Amino acid sequence: MAKTIMIQGTMSSAGKSLLCAGLCRVFWQDGHRVAPFKSQNMSSNCYILPEGLFMSQAQVTQAEAAGIKPDVRMNPILLKPKSDMGSEVIVNGVSRGHMKAADYSQYKNSLIPDILRAFHSLSSEYDIVVIEGAGSPAEINLKQNDIVNMGLARMCKAPVLLVGDINRGGVFAQLYGTIALLEEDEQAMIKGMIINKFRGDINLLKPGLRMIEDITNKPVLGVLPMLDINLPEEDSLFMDMQLSSQNPQGKASNVKTQREAQYNTLAQAIRENVNLQEIYAILEAGL
Repeated sequence: MAKTIMIQGTMSSAGKSLLCAGLCRVFWQDGHRVAPFKSQNMSSNCYILPEGLFMSQAQVTQAEAAGIKPDVRMNPILLKPKSDMGSEVIVNGVSRGHMKAADYSQYKNSLIPDILRAFHSLSSEYDIVVIEGAGSPAEINLKQNDIVNMGLARMCKAPVLLVGDINRGGVFAQLYGTIALLEEDEQAMIKGMIINKFRGDINLLKPGLRMIEDITNKPVLGVLPMLDINLPEEDSLFMDMQLSSQNPQGKASNVKTQREAQYNTLAQAIRENVNLQEIYAILEAGL
């Protein structure tokens, strides 16, 4: 079975998706068979696989970074919002119709077998599975029956790295507050923290890094700089990949080359700014 690591964030848009893509590229460069996984994604846009199944764009990007073709197992549940109160529910790439948010909250536990079936199937084929969480694990009103953050980490026995976004300010409060709102067993699952989107002099940040490590008893495994990453938006990613399959020698081929360069830029930033030796040790130790 594959080794696993899960990336959770202190909030939405903390950089989970790109960090997962970057780790997929790093592990692939290091000779490992690696696959991304996200149990549930919410997006208005989706990628259509050749067999007609739907999956999220983020896991398509991560699969490409991992050097493999996208597979619906990487995103067994996709929610396409249709209003503030409801979404189209897509399971294993196939629509199950529209549900109100309250109804889906009651229904989602019945999808755990689909989630675990997809995860274990990937785990049997790859060396490493990089799992992406959703939003924040500290949404205490949503923690019951969680299938995307700590609930998923438990099911998959995945150690967790917590990512905070310093660009929005208050990153130490983000990290401490998130950990403080977790149960003790959940806190123990967090094996390290990563600060994302840093600008400026790292020496000015170092005293804070030491303090947050002392307060949380968790190591800071890296500080990633703000990167000029221009991966395509969801709609254009879909169009580029479709064109690439139809006309590999044409313009879309150049776009794919540009994306490959972006994945390599992500990987290089991780190698230069994150303690990969410790991340590999976390992978080996598991939970």
